[in-house]
Amino acid sequence: MSAKECEALKYMAVRAALAALFLFLACAIPAKAEEPGEALLRKVARKYAAAGTFTAKFRQEIPLQNLGIVRKASGQVYFEAPLKMRWEYRGKDAQIFLADGEHLYFRPPDSPQVFRRKLDEKGLGGRVPLLLMFGKGDITGHFLVENSVSRKGGDETALRLVPRGDGAPEVQRIDLVVGNGDLTVHEIHIYDRMGGSNHLYLEGTELGLSLPGSLFRFRMPKGVEVVDG
Repeated sequence: MSAKECEALKYMAVRAALAALFLFLACAIPAKAEEPGEALLRKVARKYAAAGTFTAKFRQEIPLQNLGIVRKASGQVYFEAPLKMRWEYRGKDAQIFLADGEHLYFRPPDSPQVFRRKLDEKGLGGRVPLLLMFGKGDITGHFLVENSVSRKGGDETALRLVPRGDGAPEVQRIDLVVGNGDLTVHEIHIYDRMGGSNHLYLEGTELGLSLPGSLFRFRMPKGVEVVDG
């Protein structure tokens, strides 16, 4: 694996995690009338916030424009509100991306280093608003539903979200595809201001399961260097 591919992998999981974390929202009921897309987004957010946990199979595609390839990965993801998550990448590039409530940990495949980042606003670098990510804010206060389109004969709706103000400076837009019946998120597409994109497809979503604490404990491999930042 080249250095460029390794660096891309380092941020692939980070971007996916930050794109998905806003599902745990604590949304207030608005006093004003809403557009259908905004109303649907709030219903989805309420469902995930009330569940407290979710797990799903994921498939991910990251176009690496400078290399002319699309990096593909798949595995299982687990979330527990407010600060725990685990991405299990499977296959030839098996790896773990984990947040234990205090730190984020990520080790690229075959790397002698584990990257660790403190779970606070400074450590996350403001890529997506902290209050939004961890269920302490109102999603429509940070993102505007610019467009909504019905798909699959009305079974799904595609929502285009754009940031309000400068709260998410790296994000150009986020596209969500949600199920109208079960109110689960089927797809997340995040587009950054540098022309990059990250495409996440979820299936087999289960909400509100009791997840073992061991899922969110990072076990440091022997003989690796921990790099903070």
